[in-house]
Amino acid sequence: MPTRPQPPRAGEKIGTVKLPPSRPGAPQRDQRGDSRQQFQRGRDGRPPAREQQKPAAPAQPKFVAPETGEVIVIKPPIIVRDLATALKQKPFILIGDLMKLGVFATVNQAIDEKIAQQVCAKYGFRFEVEKRERGAGVVHAVEKKIELDVEDKPETLKSRPPVVTIMGHVDHGKTSLLDVIRKANVAAGEAGGITQHIGAYTISVPHPERKKELAQITFLDTPGHAAFSSMRARGANVTDIVVLVVAANDGVMPQTIEALNHAKAAKVPILVAVNKIDHPNANSMKVRQQLQDKGLVPDDWGGDTIFVDCSALTKQGIDKLLEMILLQADLLELKANPDRRAKGNVIESGVEPGGPTATVLVRKGTLRVGDIILCGEFYGRVRALINEEGQRLKEAAPSVAVKVLGLNGVPDAGLEFSVVEDEKAARELAEQRFLQARAEGQEAKKVTLENLFATLAAEQSKALKVVVKADTQGSVEAIVEALKKIESEKVTLEIIHSDVGAITENDVALASASSGVILGFHTRVDSTAAEKAKREGVQIKLYAIIYELIDEVKDSLTGLLEPILKETIVGSAEVRKVFELSKGVPVAGCMVSSGRIVRGKVRVRRRKDVIYEGVTQSLRRFQDEVNEVRAGMECGIRIEGYSEFEVGDAIECYSVEKVAAKL
Repeated sequence: MPTRPQPPRAGEKIGTVKLPPSRPGAPQRDQRGDSRQQFQRGRDGRPPAREQQKPAAPAQPKFVAPETGEVIVIKPPIIVRDLATALKQKPFILIGDLMKLGVFATVNQAIDEKIAQQVCAKYGFRFEVEKRERGAGVVHAVEKKIELDVEDKPETLKSRPPVVTIMGHVDHGKTSLLDVIRKANVAAGEAGGITQHIGAYTISVPHPERKKELAQITFLDTPGHAAFSSMRARGANVTDIVVLVVAANDGVMPQTIEALNHAKAAKVPILVAVNKIDHPNANSMKVRQQLQDKGLVPDDWGGDTIFVDCSALTKQGIDKLLEMILLQADLLELKANPDRRAKGNVIESGVEPGGPTATVLVRKGTLRVGDIILCGEFYGRVRALINEEGQRLKEAAPSVAVKVLGLNGVPDAGLEFSVVEDEKAARELAEQRFLQARAEGQEAKKVTLENLFATLAAEQSKALKVVVKADTQGSVEAIVEALKKIESEKVTLEIIHSDVGAITENDVALASASSGVILGFHTRVDSTAAEKAKREGVQIKLYAIIYELIDEVKDSLTGLLEPILKETIVGSAEVRKVFELSKGVPVAGCMVSSGRIVRGKVRVRRRKDVIYEGVTQSLRRFQDEVNEVRAGMECGIRIEGYSEFEVGDAIECYSVEKVAAKL
């Protein structure tokens, strides 16, 4: 009968001998073997491993992963459920395996890296922990990755087609001009059936200088300048060139000036198309003269604005107009990197039988079918790209407008979209934006005459932008002249639009886009404009007396200046004796030498140098706490946080008031 193996001596490590690697298909040993197994192990000449009281992580690997095994990578914490999914095993099987290893965990609990390695090894896998970047949490890392708009290197940039918006007064021939350029009548095509018109299209024309080369131009067919400004209000300046259409027989009209002001506010180059020159009453010189008065000096008169005489009816001058657009585009040197993830803006959006659609203009990168797109609080995978002719495209390069199917909602016009790699990250960020927008109530802080200083305090260049509307042309001119005479070096006054008539939605749109206010004189506000102003947070101020209007604007401009801080010395006292107290700061026994000492701001002077500034903790006359002590009287003063009084120090009491700056 063999002797029982002796327990290990003190200091001897338990279980330091390596076990041979398990053969595939061989029955696995249980750590808590019965006495027969222990007996056999002892007979083989191996010291027995006494059953441990606390079965924590084993000291040696129980299972060895094959060197060629597939690698499973999981980010910490290693949750049992995630590990089971990766191993394609039921969670309860894994829980059983863990129990055999002496680890008791539920499906939602985390386990140690070494334990995970052994469990994976049992099933023939290798396990690795995915290392996180320092300080990069899940949400922040995802957001950073999505929002980061990488700066394109100059060598990756390639020239792109110009994006042109056509604007002008109603009935001056904008649509006819677009039809001729497009060589198709949009109105006739839309009379019956489903229209495929998407609000933008790209044409190819021979380049004026390189005749063999086809140049592209993208036209945005937006419904006038209201849409243009609503997009700009959301920060989307998608237009490269504005073509201002003016009828040669009518000349400059109110909406022409509005469109001109919108283009100027957006700082976009303007090209003037003088249309209807075939009309019997056409006078292109009059148009040039009127626009010169508005600041657009024709190039043939020594200015820098290109004027092109054309006719949508006879097709005269259309080729020259396209040439001039291309030459202007060459001067602008428009470039984008097509070999990157796409980024751009929504032009129009809606709901169709196939679901939500958005017409987008790609600004940089190339948009492809299958891309994951994030747009505001909406996201989705691009199911289809459709051009203006209803044809399906596989991809859209920079400056190309396409209708996108696949978003999970209808985004607003002007919103920026970006293509991202990770759908889960896109969904999380979209949900986060939705909750944020709901929490803020989508209220953007707008400018009012009263809060100008508070709103623009952070901005370096302080400017008040105003839209002026009055009942007569004389009043408009008088107000504009009076406003221009308000001089100030620190604050600029910018009149972005002035006109005769009621305050309309277009005025509100322009003020909203430019963060300005609307001033009305002897005029009314359209009901729709009032509603829009309330919605957009634009301030409308109405006046009946011109001087009131000028004075309020002056006051608001003064409010833009930093207020001057004026300091007044209230009184002074001399320290005659210092009384140390058992607890707290000492008391300075003082004689009030001038004025009066009151509770509030004080400073301590020693030989005319200020050595401390603070506030009075207490002011006493004998045993009583008082609010003020007049000249010639004695008092005890304690100053918060100061205990270094010396006899002869002067304690000054002062007040600070803000005085409004003057222009």
